[in-house]
Formats: sequence, C-alpha cells, structure tokens
Amino acid sequence: MSTINVARDGFEVVSYKKRGNKIQSPQRQEPSINGSARAGSSSPRCVHPQSKGAIDEAKKGGSETWAHQSSRLGRLYWGAARQPRADRDIQGAIPSWYKEAEWDHRPGKAQGKVITDTKVTLAKISLCRPQTSCRGGAMLYQCERVPKRYVLEEGPTPLPQSASRTSIALRSTDDTFSFPCHFYFEAINSNVFRTTFTTSRHPVPPYPSAKRPDSSFSDVTAPKISNDPARRSRTIKLGNVEAVIEWTDSPTVSLFLEGSPEPIHRDLQFRSYALDGTGIAHYSVYKKDTLHVGLGEKAAPMDLSGRGFIVSASDTFGYDAYRTDPLYKHIPLLINATPSGCVGIFSTSHSRATWAVGSEIDGLWGRFKVYRQAHGGLEEYLIVGRTVADVVRSYAELVGLPLLVPRYMMGYIGGGMKYSMEDSPPASEGILNFIEKCKEHGMPCSAFQMSSGYTVAETEPKTRNVFTWNRHRFPNPREFTGQCHRHGVRLLANIKPYVLASHPAYGELERAGAFFTDPVTKKTAVARLWSAGGGESGEGSHIDFTSKAGFEWWYNGVKELKRAGIDAMWNDNNEYNITNDEWQCALDNIPIPPEETRKHIGLWGRALHTELNGKSSYDATVEIDPDTRPFILTRSATAGTMRYCASSWSGDNVTSWEGMRGANSLALNAGFSLLQCYGHDIGGFEGPQPTPEHLVRWVQLGVHSPRFAINCYKTSPDDNLVGDVIEPWQYPSVTPIIQEAIKRRYELVPYTYSLMLKSHREAIPPQRWTGWGYESDPEVWTPALLKGDTQYWFGDAMLVSGVYEPGVSTARVYLPGRPGDPGFLNLNAPYEYLAAGRWHEISSSWETSIPVLARIGSAIPIGKPEPTTCLADEDPEFPGMEQDDWRGVEIFPPPLHHHSGSPTEEAPADTANTVETIPGITWYRNSWLEDDGISRAEKADACTVNIAYGVAKGHIQIKARMKKEGGFEPLWARNGIYIKLPVGEERAIISEEAVVDTGRDRKGRRVWKVGVEVASL
Repeated sequence: MSTINVARDGFEVVSYKKRGNKIQSPQRQEPSINGSARAGSSSPRCVHPQSKGAIDEAKKGGSETWAHQSSRLGRLYWGAARQPRADRDIQGAIPSWYKEAEWDHRPGKAQGKVITDTKVTLAKISLCRPQTSCRGGAMLYQCERVPKRYVLEEGPTPLPQSASRTSIALRSTDDTFSFPCHFYFEAINSNVFRTTFTTSRHPVPPYPSAKRPDSSFSDVTAPKISNDPARRSRTIKLGNVEAVIEWTDSPTVSLFLEGSPEPIHRDLQFRSYALDGTGIAHYSVYKKDTLHVGLGEKAAPMDLSGRGFIVSASDTFGYDAYRTDPLYKHIPLLINATPSGCVGIFSTSHSRATWAVGSEIDGLWGRFKVYRQAHGGLEEYLIVGRTVADVVRSYAELVGLPLLVPRYMMGYIGGGMKYSMEDSPPASEGILNFIEKCKEHGMPCSAFQMSSGYTVAETEPKTRNVFTWNRHRFPNPREFTGQCHRHGVRLLANIKPYVLASHPAYGELERAGAFFTDPVTKKTAVARLWSAGGGESGEGSHIDFTSKAGFEWWYNGVKELKRAGIDAMWNDNNEYNITNDEWQCALDNIPIPPEETRKHIGLWGRALHTELNGKSSYDATVEIDPDTRPFILTRSATAGTMRYCASSWSGDNVTSWEGMRGANSLALNAGFSLLQCYGHDIGGFEGPQPTPEHLVRWVQLGVHSPRFAINCYKTSPDDNLVGDVIEPWQYPSVTPIIQEAIKRRYELVPYTYSLMLKSHREAIPPQRWTGWGYESDPEVWTPALLKGDTQYWFGDAMLVSGVYEPGVSTARVYLPGRPGDPGFLNLNAPYEYLAAGRWHEISSSWETSIPVLARIGSAIPIGKPEPTTCLADEDPEFPGMEQDDWRGVEIFPPPLHHHSGSPTEEAPADTANTVETIPGITWYRNSWLEDDGISRAEKADACTVNIAYGVAKGHIQIKARMKKEGGFEPLWARNGIYIKLPVGEERAIISEEAVVDTGRDRKGRRVWKVGVEVASL
C-alpha cells in the first residue's frame, strides 16, 4: 500500500491510501500556509497548486510526490514523478503525457482506477467544490467551513482601512485553517454599511459592479461608538440606525432602526461567514412572512420569500414567467421590506451565485437565508431605510442613478424578426412598408427595433455576422436609415457579442486575442452559438471585453453603425452563458488588483462582460454624437451595466395569459433593482399568435408601462428561420381599439417622460408595487398584493390593473389608502368614484379598457396624440416633425358629493401630490418635469411645472407656474395650459391668470385654458 497526499480545495491535505487499483477513503491533515504538510507530519511533501511552491516543486522533478489541482474545475491531479519532465505544466491543463482515468464519482467519495505508464502514475479525483449548477438556490456541492476565534486586526489589513472609528477589522486565529480570514465592516454613511470577508485565496471582487464610496457623515449623523471588550462587540450609532458587530465566535452584524427592539437585519450566529471551496457563503436570519424583492429579474410572483434563485444570466428563449430561473439579469440585490423598516443586501461580485431566501430549512439553525458565491471573497453593502424607496435611492447612490432615456422612446416601438430576414422584397423595403402601414392605420410609431437579419451573410453559410450588412436586403444602409428618419422613425440595431467561425473577421480577432482562452487547448475558447434559424447553431467565440482587441473591435463596429445612421444600439444575447469557469480572460483592458494573478472567468465573472459590452457601446455612441443623448438597450444586465444602458426588457417571453400576468411581477422587481425603463414584448415574442382579445388586453397594459414595444419571432416546425410577426392592425375587428390605445400612449408621453426624469434624478421607478408610499396600509402586505402580478402604480397618479383571462369583463382591484384619503376616480366608463382602502369589482370590457384609476388630487400632463419634437428648430434629418406646443392637464378633484375639505394625513413617498386645507377649500399640489428630450443629460436644462388646484364647493381654482433651471422653455409655455376636468365634473375654473372656457372634448369633459407663470430659478 502507498499513500498519496494532495491539497484539497486549498484547505487540507487529503491522504488517499492506494491498494492495487483502488483508492480508499481519505485521511485529512492540515497544510501550512505555503501548502506543505504541517510540522511534525511524516507524510510526503504536498504543495498547493496555486502557490509559488507548487510551481517550484514541479520544476524539481525527481522522486518527490507533488499535486496539481484545478480547484475551480473541481478536479485534482497527482503524480509521483519518476524523472524530470520539461513539459510538466502545473498551472495549465493535464500535460499531454498524462493518461485519463475513468472515475465513478459520488458526493463524498472518490473511486476509480489508477492508470500507470512507464513514466508516471496518475489518479484523477473529482473533489467537492461549490458549483453554481443548482436548483432552488442550493449548491450541488458544499465544502463549507466557518472560521472562528477572531481578534481585532493589529497592523495592516488586506483593505484600506478608514481612520474613522466607524470601521472595524477582524482577523481569525483559527488554527484549523492554514491561512487567516479577514472580516471588515465600515459605515459608509448613516444608512449604508460595507462588509468584506476575504482570505489570500478569496479576494474581494477584482472588478466590482459598484465603486467603493468614501465614508461621509453630517453633524446630524455624527457617529456614537461604544465598545464592550467582555462581549467582544462594538456598537456604532448613526442617526436612527444602530449597528452592532460581535465576534465572540464568528463575526455577526445586527442592524436596528431607532424605536424597534428587534433588529432589521441579523447575521446567523455560528454560521455567518463561511468559506466554501473557491467561494463564500453568507448566512443571515430569515424573517418569515415579510416581503423580499429585487434580484433584478425573477419569475413571478413579486415576493421572493421562501424561494431559491440562481444569480446568473441565461438566454431563456420562451421562458415560463412563473417558474424559469435564472432569467436574463445578474443583479445580487435582495431587499427585505416590512411595515417598520427595510434593508437591502447587495453583493458587488460578478461571479455566479445563489440566493436561498428562506427556501432551505434546518431545525438546528432556524429560519435563515443564505447567499452563496462560487468564486472569490465577499464585498457586500447593507442598506437600511424606513421604506423601500429609501433603500432603492441609497442603492442608486452606490451603483449610479438610472440613465436618462430619450423622449422618443416613450412612443410606440415597432419590430419583429421577419422584417429584417426577408429577401423578396428586400428587408429594407419591408421595414419602410411597415412604417407606411402604421401611418395608413393611424398608429404613430417612433422607433423600430431592427433584428439581426440585416447581418445574415448573403452566401452560404448564411449565418449572423455582427457588424456586417446583407447588401441584398440593405443595398445602401445610410439611404435606408435616412428614409426611416424622414418618416420620424429612429432605428435600433441588434448586435450580439459573439463571432461565429464563419465571420469574415474571426481570424483577425483570434490572432489579436479578442476571445477567451481555453486552458485545456491553450487556444481560443470555442462554443456553440446561435447562427441562423431558431435552434440552429455553429461554432464560434464570445468577445472578451477585458481584452483591448475585443473591446476596441466592438467599439469601432458601433461607431460604423452610428455613421450609417443607426440611432441606438440594441445589445442582445449578451448573457455570456459560458459553461466553463476556467476560460481565461485577457485582462489587458481593465484595471487589475496588483496581487491578483488569476484570470479565469469564474472569478472575474461572466456578467462582467455584459457590463463592459454596455460600456463599449455607450462610449462609441458618445464619441460619434457627443451632444445627443445616447441610448443603449440591453437584454442582460448587471448592477453596473445600467451606468451605460438606459433600458431593458423581459426578453423572449411567450404568448400566454399567464405570462402576461406574471410579467407585471418581473417589472416590479426590475424597478426595485433600478431597471426602470423596462417593459415586455407585447403579444409575446415566441408562441402562437395572440387572439384579438388577448392582443388588445396586452396593448392596454403596455400603454401604461415605461416601455411600449411590439416585437416577436414566432417560429414553427415549418418556419424556424424567418418566423411570423405581430402587427397591431392584423385583426381588423379590433384595429380601432388598438389605434385608440396607441394614441393614448402618445397623449401620455409628457406624463411618462416625466416619470423617466424622476427615475433619473431620484431613482423612483415609474412602475411600482401597490404598497409603494402606502406602507401604513395593512392590506398591501397581504399575499394577494405581494404577488405583484395583477395591479401596480404607474407613476403617482394612476393605479393600473389588468384582465388576465379570456372572456372576463370585470377585475377585482384594491385601492390603497390612509386615513382621510379622498379616494379614486375611474378613468373609463362608468367614471365612478371609488373609495380608498377597499377592494372593488370594476367593469372592464375589453372593447373599452383595463381598469385605470386616478388618485383624487393628482394631475396627469398630456400632449398631442402623435410623435412630437421639443426643439424649436427643425432637424433636417427628421423634417416635418410635429412640435410639442400644446399641453393639457387632467386633474381629479373630489366629486362634489364626496368633497369633505379634510386633507390626507400623510403625503405619498414621492411627494408629487401634497395637500393643504384652508377654510372652505382644499389645495392639491402636483408637479412634473420637462426638458428637450434629446440632449445629453448633463447638457439638458430642465424645467419644473407646478400645478395647484384648490377645490371648493362652487369652483376650482388653478395656479400654474413653471420654474426653469436653465435656458430650456417648453414650446407650449406661452400658449397656456388646458385643464381637463373629469367626466361629470361641472364646477367652473378660476385663476389669477387668464381663463378661457374652451368647451368640451370628445369624451364630454369640460376643458379650460389657463395662463402659466414662467420664472427662472
């Protein structure tokens, strides 16, 4: 019998007894920090493969036993070297002179044959390591160990430590580990805290999705510090938040909101921070029966409680809106919301991970939730707030506020794979024909998503080659884009960050190092990638955006598209669903921590490339057109991606009533995660054609969402190449209904665009959970409303619901309220008053509308029912655009028989609608934002329009004032504003400015023109 010693996952030496062809159960012993066996051990020397000692040991050759581990792959190789070998490669794959061994691997066991040749004896042993191939948020394998016996760090720490007493550094002295573990905690400001948990082998994320901010405290939030040496604890009091750090065993953090005896957050004692193979795990207490939201984009329902999730991104074509996980986004932000306070937990890593949000139960540990990260150490932010709005705003201050969207993106966005795939007539003619048909049917269109058919090669193999043009389909790209622009339609070009082997630039890019490297072959990493029709694939390579060659090639490709007249980039298929953690990144185009030598994508993160993909598109767009607002649409996203991409959507959904309903939940969690210009492919991207009723219902919902697009690729066994499309006029019987809905979408552009401006400035999502601003209403915390799939706020004025079954003409809707709330008005027939704080059954015939309820006291600015420009001078590229020189406002005073003269007790969280009562009159104050809609955000002057209306028994008084922040003044400002009263409201309008009764509109509403006072700040 002989003994073989190997370093297992960097933590321990495992002695495998070999008897003949069998390997028996391992015996463990600890290595020292450099990987050799601990002093006093009689075992042969064994080195850790990631240490310099491993390389040196390999170079010695001779008869010493050595081990080579590719721990990120979960495999380990050992050999007893009989003679020196020049081709031995410790850091790469198995040397070519090794022979493979076949193994029957089961968790906790390593079995198989040992194969011997004349030069070396080799065994290949599969070892446990954390994997991200998991379901329900649980890892398939665990090698979890919890360091203990922490002491205050004396001397240099692995991270820059603030001189402030609001930070604390701890180091483990646990002698069962061969290396120390470091825990670091600091207060960033009065409600944001940063923690790290690292070792020399588990670094902080090398390219975090959020930059570490400096600590800042005002006089009001000056910290109060207290230490308790006996309990080994420190308490940091900042404003109304108290943080308690204890380290009697493993470190634990508890956060308290002032006035609450129970912590809003608490780590799980004895198991808080664990090393797990190449990654980590963070355990905290799970609060059952509370709300959990976020994680970017997760299947319905909105409440994530009691479920497990993979934190990764995947190309989930035709997904199930209630069951599929993961979807397209990698955003590890989890928010726990309760009526008394909220806390967000945000990891900056791009590495794959899982979140078990109370989905795992263990009688010993009680209720817990756990974030498991496959590679590297932990960098995490804890964000505390009284409301979820507080947490979302503070999160935005960490990762960046949402980018400002161009105003034209608030209109109807057309699209469909078929249009760019046709050869006869050429696709360019087909798209122009679509634009002409929009005009024929009275359906305005502002933008068109040009699918990747424009890049399909003209000759075999007819594959999709990014940044090329099919000159049969598009003989003259610049002439084509100019024709679209003359119709007032902007173009988004689909671009995919991979290159098929048949691409004319593949060889050049491979030689330049623009792709990942496969450590097994030492050559370009190759994968099967979508090539032509649905389900068809070919070999190719992903662009490595950490490489200078890859980043710049993409950058130059985007610039050429801009020069061809493409208005915006559509970064698609950018999930980087790579199946090998070991693929190597070039890392010659991004900053690298000086101590980091590892290059594998498992550590740096697949999602990092999604983020850099966005940056490359954004930077190139700005270079070509520095004065125009850049717009990048992205399918996948990280927290950092949205610093470069202004909009996203829910990907390749399916036509189904259930999917339409579940999409509401996806949108709400996207909004919590700062994906705030977000929507869905109306009618379904994949699947059967929607029925006329279903299409109408989906359009009615889409009109009341941040993004309104109809785009699809409806394949079938008979046609998986071109596919079919959804056209809003395809059912003549419902075309007038859809026409009216799209015109209403354009009427609402001033309102919807103002919501996007508020999102950009304040991180308030346009589409919000019913309980947003109404946390004091107990009903919003009930299961029916925590699902988030039937109703939502669209801005601060409208509560929107839907009908999610065929043949149904009513909807059950809850109208949130607080004591004294005046209630809601139905915007559709029968235009009734509805009390707040109650469930209502609302008539909702599909020929009329879904339920849309206006909050009494609110105001909705409206414009012309067509695309308009806010610029006074005509743009020669877009001649004949209608000017935005008319503004109306729909106001909603309490009906005379419900007018009480009493104010609400509290204003909504966004403060857009406030109430003031004086004897005999109640004043409601509202505001919205406007700018020119097209200039770069940092160059665009905005103005605030304030509308106040005082409601008395006999009249309604209007005060309209505009405050300009700079030189921009809306084209309508000197034309007055048109006040539209609800159907049935007959009280007269009075004002200090000129008032004109203009009669009634086509709905029978009274309309009054009122002058606007214009002032500069």
